[in-house]
Formats: sequence, C-alpha cells, structure tokens
Amino acid sequence: MATRQINNHAEIVFTCSEAVHHNTEMIAEEHSVVRVLSGELKVVQSNRTYVLGAGETFLFPRNRLASLIKSEKDGLPYKAIIVKLTHDVLRDFYEHKNMETFLASKTDNIIPFPKDPLLDSFFASMLPYFNLDYKLPQDLSTLKIQEAITILRSVNRDIDTILSDFSEPHKINISAFMQRNYMFNMPIEKFAYLTGRSLTTFKRDFKKAFDTTPQKWLTMKRLELAHYQLTEKHRKPIDVFYEVGFENLSHFSYAFKKQFGQSPTELAVRKTDISS
Repeated sequence: MATRQINNHAEIVFTCSEAVHHNTEMIAEEHSVVRVLSGELKVVQSNRTYVLGAGETFLFPRNRLASLIKSEKDGLPYKAIIVKLTHDVLRDFYEHKNMETFLASKTDNIIPFPKDPLLDSFFASMLPYFNLDYKLPQDLSTLKIQEAITILRSVNRDIDTILSDFSEPHKINISAFMQRNYMFNMPIEKFAYLTGRSLTTFKRDFKKAFDTTPQKWLTMKRLELAHYQLTEKHRKPIDVFYEVGFENLSHFSYAFKKQFGQSPTELAVRKTDISS
C-alpha cells in the first residue's frame, strides 16, 4: 500500500493499493471525504455494504465502524484521495454560521454524493499537489478543507446536520451496540470509547450484559456469523474471514475448526457433496 500525504498532519492523503486485494478496518476520529480515482472500494458496515468505483465520492462520518476492501478493477489498482475535515477547521467554519438553524445529528452510514462538476474540479485541482517536493503550506491545506466543506454543503443541503455536530460518544446500551458491531476487528479500547466508557467500565458492564469476557464473546459471535455465511449463503472461506472480523485466513481456520470440529474448507466441501 503506497500512501502519500501533502502536509504534516495527514489531512489530505493520496492512497494507492498495489495489491489485488487489500483489507483494512476504519474508524476515523475526523469526518473524511473520499474520492475513488481508480479500482474499487467495498465498504462493509453493520447494516449495509457499499461498492464504490472510479469517480465516486462519499463522506465517512467520524467514529463509525467499517471494513474497507480495496481491489483493482479494469486492470487498474485502487487509488483514492482522502480529505479529513478536521475539528478545528469545522469549528472555525461553523462559528460564522447560525448554529441554531442546524439540528445536529449522527448517522451510522457513509454518505455517497452524486456526481457533480464542483467535486470533479476540486479533486482534479489537488492531484498536482502530490508531486510537490515540499510540504503543502498549512494555510493552503486549511483553505482546501474549507473549499471541500463549501462544496459538500452545495451538493448536499443536509450535510450541515452532521458536520456541525462536535459531541463526543456518550454512554449507550452496550448490548445493542456490540450486537450490531461485533464483526469489526477493533481493539477493545475502541469499543469502550464508542460506547462512552473507560476500558475498566466497559469490561465490567460487558460481563454483566453477556456473562463472559469481550474477547471470548467476539470470537464466538464472529465464528457463528462465518458458519452462517458458509452454510446458508454458500460463500467461500477466503471471502468471509475478513468480513466477520478475523485478520488472516489461517487464524480463522484454526479457530473455526476448534469451535465446529472441521475447518471452513472441509465444511464447504461437505455442503457441496450433500447438495449434489
């Protein structure tokens, strides 16, 4: 994975995946605008999956979980530009607006934007910056982020309700949250933060809710989901392990066999034999 940034704070990033498939988990502390330049990006969230191709643009809201599967398409690698809408720039921008007119809201989903000449012009103007042999001045970086905010507000009239929300995660129902998001391979500390808890409080509340440790419960739930995908959806192990929260196929296969008495491949072969 080749990644280039054009300022010291990585607010504007060009990313390129040379691998045929590259998988990552994403949880951004800042709202991020992503333009896919080539290849394909599959965004898997708890309730929906998006497949985005060249020329498509979306907003990834802060503090939202997703699995990102980046792959080549039409013989071209995955390439994208990411612009992070930082807290400082957003606060300064909205200080000059009538905040009372915006009813701040959150969304669990990414927000796709329609194709628009303003978006095309904005991202085209940024490409030359990645060829600089020096860092982009911070003032210019801030101007580009402000330009991005202005364009997003023009393309989507409702975007203010999300961009103007500066609240931190509050204490929420731990059981409901974990049931929705267990498939994301995040550190326990991140789950704690997103449920509005310290790590110690999270583990204590988790024990009360599920009568086991977070790691044991997460492994069990992910394996159950994998079993369902293999047996009911007839998917291949290599297409399943990452989406259900495992980092690599070998670890997934080991844990699956320990839980169910046969490897994912053995189960898939058995199902094929029975159906034929």
